Amino acid sequence: MLKYIPNTLTILRFLLIPVIVFYIFTGNYILAFVFFTISGLTDIADGFIARRFNLISNFGKLMDPLADKLTQIATLASLVFANIIPVWILLIVLLKEFIMICGASFLYGKDVVVYSRWYGKLATVLFYIAIVISLLLKQFNLTGIWENLDLGLFALALVTTIFSLIMYVRDLYHKGFIDKQDLKKEVTVDKKEKKKK
Repeated sequence: MLKYIPNTLTILRFLLIPVIVFYIFTGNYILAFVFFTISGLTDIADGFIARRFNLISNFGKLMDPLADKLTQIATLASLVFANIIPVWILLIVLLKEFIMICGASFLYGKDVVVYSRWYGKLATVLFYIAIVISLLLKQFNLTGIWENLDLGLFALALVTTIFSLIMYVRDLYHKGFIDKQDLKKEVTVDKKEKKKK
C-alpha cells in the first residue's frame, strides 16, 4: 500500500491546480494560499517517502517535476491575469522552461541523466515563497514596507532561475552531457549541404 503513496500525492498536485486557479480568479486568496501550501507540502512528502522507502518509479520521475512546473506556471499566470504580479515574471519563467524542454528534447534517446542541483531547488522554493507572499499581501491589502516584498522575492527567484539555467547548460557542455564532436559533425553536415545547393 505504501508504494502507491508518492504517485498518489503527485496526482493530487495535478488535481489541486484548477482549485488554486479557481480561488485566485474568484478573489479568495486565503483559500488559494491554503491549497497552494497543501500542494507544496505534498511535493515535499512524496519526494521524502519515495527516497526514504526506495519507492522511486518511472512515473514519479516524469510526473513529479511536471506537476511542479504546471502548478508554478498556472499559479503565476493566474496572478498575472488577476493583476497581482507583472507579466514579465511569467514570461521569463516560460522562456526558461522552453529552453529546458529544448535541452530535454536534445538529450532524448541518449543515456544521459542530468541531476537537479541545489540552485534549481532554491529557485523553486523562492518562487513558492514569493507566490505565498503575493496571495497574503493581496488578501490582507498590506501596504507600506510590505507592498513590494513579493516583487523582491520574485526578482531573487528569477535571478536564481537564470543562474540555474546557465549552470544547466554549462554542465551539459563541460561535463560531457553534450558531445562536442557531435556539434562539430552537425556543423560539417550543414556546410556540405550548403555547398551542394
